[in-house]
Amino acid sequence: MSQSSAVLNSTRRTITSTADFQPPMTVKEAAKFLGVSAQTVYLWVERKQIPHLRVMGRNIRFLKSDLDSFRESFKQEMENA
Repeated sequence: MSQSSAVLNSTRRTITSTADFQPPMTVKEAAKFLGVSAQTVYLWVERKQIPHLRVMGRNIRFLKSDLDSFRESFKQEMENA
């Protein structure tokens, strides 16, 4: 394989993976996804109980992949309670 083919294949992989890209969720979107109020999400952020990102200082965002695992652990805690 030539060097240019390797670069092209690498570029194709990148393009394919960006097609699966989902922008980070807002607090309101995360609350809906988790089935709780936005106030509860803010409380979890304040207590550092939920994985989140800070964008431009005060804006809070969430990655769906992080929320999927958080939701699973949250469900397990509720079932064990």
